[in-house]
Amino acid sequence: MDNSLRYQLLKPPTVLEDFVESFWYLQNQSDQEKEVVLMPDGRIDLFFSQSVTAAFHVTLLGIEIHPGKASIAAQRTTFAISFKPLAAEYLFHEPFGHLLGKAQNMPVDFWDFSTDDLHDFEHCCTKATEKIQSLLPKEIDNRKRKLFELIFASNGALSVKELSEQVFWSSRQINRYFNKQLGLSLKAYCNILRFRASFQQIKEGKLFPEQNFADQSHFIREVKKLSGVSPKELKQNQNDRFIQLSTLDLP
Repeated sequence: MDNSLRYQLLKPPTVLEDFVESFWYLQNQSDQEKEVVLMPDGRIDLFFSQSVTAAFHVTLLGIEIHPGKASIAAQRTTFAISFKPLAAEYLFHEPFGHLLGKAQNMPVDFWDFSTDDLHDFEHCCTKATEKIQSLLPKEIDNRKRKLFELIFASNGALSVKELSEQVFWSSRQINRYFNKQLGLSLKAYCNILRFRASFQQIKEGKLFPEQNFADQSHFIREVKKLSGVSPKELKQNQNDRFIQLSTLDLP
């Protein structure tokens, strides 16, 4: 990874696992902005950021469906919370369908974070954990919890029919839920997770399908659709521009 970038990641405590995938911290320590490509990964991200050229701000990013270019400003520090889909309904209490592939500015004092918090990653994680714990619902629909457990455990490999049968929830109702809460179908979401699960193998130079792709051609098509390049070019990761690949093996 580019030596000018500092990256840290921490998994959430067990009590938050239904809603939070990870906490992470990214600093561009150089005086030059860094151009990167963000690929769809099935997450909802909440960013708390500040740089020498921009005041402290909070941004909520919905699920991405296309690769997009982004710029990490010089001397920028970002603390981020990557949420699982259930967070939309149970933590934010609003559907995120309108945020599909889009970002939304949040109030600058959202969750009582400020620029002072960004100096310490562990402090940010502790503060975010305490806040999210205070928002946890008393009950969760077990069909939804089991649905997402199956989706993540299989890396999106199970069909809509198989998932519907295992959670005793009709395919039509599941898709209605997905479209309302996230803005895309269950199948489209599973395709993103399957693509994301191939990141490690591509980084290792295994340019053939290990996940549940029909064949090599299908694998190449999906990688091109969601990353914008072929598996070979993605593996090369020129200039560390595919940041999700660059940070895979980092603690």
